[in-house]
Amino acid sequence: MRAGSPSRSASALGFTHPATPRPTLLFAIASDDPAAVQRVLENGEAQATDCVGPAGESALQFTLANKQLSKRLEIARVLLAFGAQQVEELGEVEPWTVDPALKYYVQRAGEDHARRSSALIHRSFFRPLTRVRYELVGQDRALEQLFRVLSIHSQQLSVLPVVAMFCGPSGHGKSLLARKFGALLSVPTHTVNMTTLRTAHDLWQAYSMNPYEEPTTCTLAEFLIHNEGQRCVVVLDEIEKVEEKILWSLLMPWESGRCSFEANSRFIDVRNVCWLGTSNVASQVISEHHASRPQPDELMSREEYVQLMNLVREPVSNHMGASVLSRVTTVLPFVPFTRDERTAICAEAFHALSGETVSQLGPDALDKLIGTALQSYVPSEGARSLYRAVSNLLVDL
Repeated sequence: MRAGSPSRSASALGFTHPATPRPTLLFAIASDDPAAVQRVLENGEAQATDCVGPAGESALQFTLANKQLSKRLEIARVLLAFGAQQVEELGEVEPWTVDPALKYYVQRAGEDHARRSSALIHRSFFRPLTRVRYELVGQDRALEQLFRVLSIHSQQLSVLPVVAMFCGPSGHGKSLLARKFGALLSVPTHTVNMTTLRTAHDLWQAYSMNPYEEPTTCTLAEFLIHNEGQRCVVVLDEIEKVEEKILWSLLMPWESGRCSFEANSRFIDVRNVCWLGTSNVASQVISEHHASRPQPDELMSREEYVQLMNLVREPVSNHMGASVLSRVTTVLPFVPFTRDERTAICAEAFHALSGETVSQLGPDALDKLIGTALQSYVPSEGARSLYRAVSNLLVDL
């Protein structure tokens, strides 16, 4: 039998004949391959809530209990993203087998506010976006507001395109969310690096420059023509880096859902385009608001977040112009991480950067390393400062 095959891996875990009506999911988990688990769930061959273990354990319980899986965190995230939402699972697992990152994602799945906001788009085209909770640490209120906007759009209460602005300090998930948006919806995405633009003509002739995508020879204008009337995503990265007059060419597409690239040329239907802008504008306002909160390490309330959304509009308007901002559907501030979120990011960084080394560490040793990394957290740099700290610590292991 070929080494690394699902059946061999299942046997290695001690289960050669699992008593389950859906063995495919068990084999995918036992193969230690998150992509295989995702394929099984996407194809409908099994449900994330299925019981797959020999003693009737759920898929999530089986995953959490098997510390020998080197991709345990990634597999657990896939299961949670597809509906494994039993927060009680943690109480049935030996505490020493659950690191802060696993604990964070499992507990997040059971939080009431997360379930309520996900329910807003449960029956819409945008439902797959709820999985982003297990790709992104923090920003619960930003996701909640985004889902509210998409719910309105899905109910056809608005015939205008969705235009969302993600603003805030570097390293807090803005570009990550924008990048995952189209991938989760399985729709084409075109990413414009706004720092390279000098004229409005440059905008329409810009090639997609996402480092995580295959290089393309398609300009933004060609992308919109090719996907006319279809759901697609345009990411305007670092949108504050261009002059306001360059953004004026977006006034018509954002307001009427129609777009013309040259004088006397025909209009293109862009009503189904989701326009996502990322920006560091208003970082100071967000930082000051965070510092003024009575409990900055607790989840921000909905009321606090609405107040912050109102506060950031002024600096965004001053930078981009009121005429542009008035056509933006929603401005979403990305806020500093709480202590629990920073801890989860550090644990995730150790998993991502150390390979199997982290699995060989005891819980006390890992907690000590995480505590050391947390001391290097720089709020203005966000997760990047934590990944840098983790990288430095790993050199000395």
